[in-house]
Amino acid sequence: NFNFGSKLQDLRLLNCSLTDTSFLISSTPTVNSSSSLLSLYLSSNLLKSSNIFYWLFNSTTNLRTLDLSDNMLEGPVPDGFGKVMNSLEVLDLSSNKLQGEIPSFFGNMCTLQMLVLSHNKLNGEISSFIENSSWCNRHIFQGLDLSSNQITGMLPKSIGLLSELKYLYLDGNNLEGDVTESHLSSFSKLERLSLSENSLSLKFVPSWVPPFQLEGLGLRSCKLAPTFPSWLQTQRSLTFLDISDNGLNDSVPEWFWNNLQYVQYLNMSYNNFRGAIPNLSLKLVNNPSIILNSNQFEGKVPSFLLQAWELKLSGNKLSDLFSFLCDQSIGAKMGILDLSNNQIKGEIPDCWKSVKALMIVDLSNNKLSGQIPMSMGSLVELKALVLRKNNLTGELPSSLKNCSNLIMLDLGDNMLSGRIPSWIGESMQQLIILNMPGNHFSGYLPNTLCYLKHIQLLDLSRNKLTNGIPTCLKNFTALSEKSINTSDTMQRVYRFNRTYSEVYVSFSLGDYTFNVTWMWKGAEQGFRNPELFLKSIDLSSNNLTGEIPKEIGYLVGLVSLNLSRNNLSGEIPSEIGNLSSLDSLDLSNNHFSGIIPYSLSQIDDLGKLNLSYNCLSGRIPLERHFETFDASSFEGNNDLCGEQVNKSCPGDGEQRRKESEEEAVNGKGDDNDFKEALYMSMGIGYFTGFWGFLGAILLRRPSRNAYGRLFNKMTNYIC
Repeated sequence: NFNFGSKLQDLRLLNCSLTDTSFLISSTPTVNSSSSLLSLYLSSNLLKSSNIFYWLFNSTTNLRTLDLSDNMLEGPVPDGFGKVMNSLEVLDLSSNKLQGEIPSFFGNMCTLQMLVLSHNKLNGEISSFIENSSWCNRHIFQGLDLSSNQITGMLPKSIGLLSELKYLYLDGNNLEGDVTESHLSSFSKLERLSLSENSLSLKFVPSWVPPFQLEGLGLRSCKLAPTFPSWLQTQRSLTFLDISDNGLNDSVPEWFWNNLQYVQYLNMSYNNFRGAIPNLSLKLVNNPSIILNSNQFEGKVPSFLLQAWELKLSGNKLSDLFSFLCDQSIGAKMGILDLSNNQIKGEIPDCWKSVKALMIVDLSNNKLSGQIPMSMGSLVELKALVLRKNNLTGELPSSLKNCSNLIMLDLGDNMLSGRIPSWIGESMQQLIILNMPGNHFSGYLPNTLCYLKHIQLLDLSRNKLTNGIPTCLKNFTALSEKSINTSDTMQRVYRFNRTYSEVYVSFSLGDYTFNVTWMWKGAEQGFRNPELFLKSIDLSSNNLTGEIPKEIGYLVGLVSLNLSRNNLSGEIPSEIGNLSSLDSLDLSNNHFSGIIPYSLSQIDDLGKLNLSYNCLSGRIPLERHFETFDASSFEGNNDLCGEQVNKSCPGDGEQRRKESEEEAVNGKGDDNDFKEALYMSMGIGYFTGFWGFLGAILLRRPSRNAYGRLFNKMTNYIC
């Protein structure tokens, strides 16, 4: 129940948890149509029903700006906008749940300059919206955003009537057909255009010179044709460009790179661009995000790209890294570097002190050799270091202990050697992912690993580790909790160091996806953002000895445990049954003895079990879903018996005999009930007949005397 003062012109109630009941219509309007309120911002609240619209149409008809974005508004757009809101200039209804066709009356609101309806569920043909309106406002209409809806049809050429447009966003719909230069030839003032993620085909003649100078252009998945769009040469003011996933099969002309001076975001990934990227003397003013993944670029990485905040060049054929990193003439402010899946050879350059702002480094799946350079330890802001699947050798440099902000350390599938340093646990206590399988690490597991209270993915498999499993693993706090606190994890993974947030205010680590390759249920699989849903320990294929510590039972959040192919012995601890979240357990190829603990059969979520090739004995449990595991889960244990291995257990015959006897005594089902009734009726009949006969003799004197004489005769005869 708002009561606005007569002079209030601008009201902003953003993120105030306002609901529909906050805007009830009373019999006495609190604000009449002569209200002075001109701008009303109600975004990011909890508005849902049409109450807010009725309130608006009755109370604030002189509004010029209305923002209802990021609420939960449902149903069709009410026609009151076209009937009552005669002064509206800017309308934002984005990020709601509005449905139905886009009303044509928006084109009849003669004062409307900006219409934002993105991220709803609006549908219908775009041609109906464009062609069924008078567009009396076309001389002032500057912005139309219909992105991320369900709008269909072909883009009509009559859209050219809106010649004053500066912003046109149609991305994320179901539009189809061709878009030619005739669709856009009247947009001389256009600054931002986005047609991405439709089924459109852009067919511009090579000689076309657009009448506009764009700042932002989004043409992702727009079938631009195989050759590089030459008309982009005329666009010298671009700060945002996305031409990814367009099937472009061409080299990139040098003039294009020279036009990137003011770019903030460039995405040309998932095409087939080939050739070398020229090393230009070019200043990138805005430290852009440059994404060139999944192309055929080759040769050296040019040093001018050091000026990018984010550089993604994975999935190309690049072969040289030295000149890129070691050019000291460029003041690098890079935060994310992804050069994975290339053909980079030689040693990792020892020039990392020049890129101290790096937070993500991914050089995985290349042909790098030699040792990890000491200067990598200068990357104190690093959150992820991924060097897996190379040919790196030697021990881990002690300087890496300076990287105390690491969330992910992935060094798997190299030839690294030496002991696992104690400083990993002492200095890298923020680690969530520690992935070092397939190396030559030796010695024992240091107890300091137990300091990693946030660890969720620990893989040290396929090394040469010896001795026992530390009992302190109960200190793995994150693995001792059944659920993952995703909000806390996201905050720690993607939060910014305050030192750099001022410089890179428009970027975030949320653009980077953590990827790991993990042995899951016996097969190598890739996972995206595993820190949000996986909890796993893999110590398989080492030389570990001793028993499984009973403290394993504390890790109730563990989803996968692999201790196979070691020299572990003793009994499987019953505490392993506490791991109620376990989906995969592999203890195969060890020397475990004794029985399979009954508690193991009580884990309801266990989907994969491998206990093969040990020295286990006794009966395999049948409880719950344990009977679903076949013989392969237990083979190589000669003293195991049970239905799963089709082998009877000692005493099974005696057990069956006892069961048969119990069935004979106790009966079964309805047959048992019938016998009980039969025996009872026979007893009652006998009792009644006996005392009926005897009672008659005893109660009558003649009968009593006759019975006495008969008894005496029988006695004399027997004697």
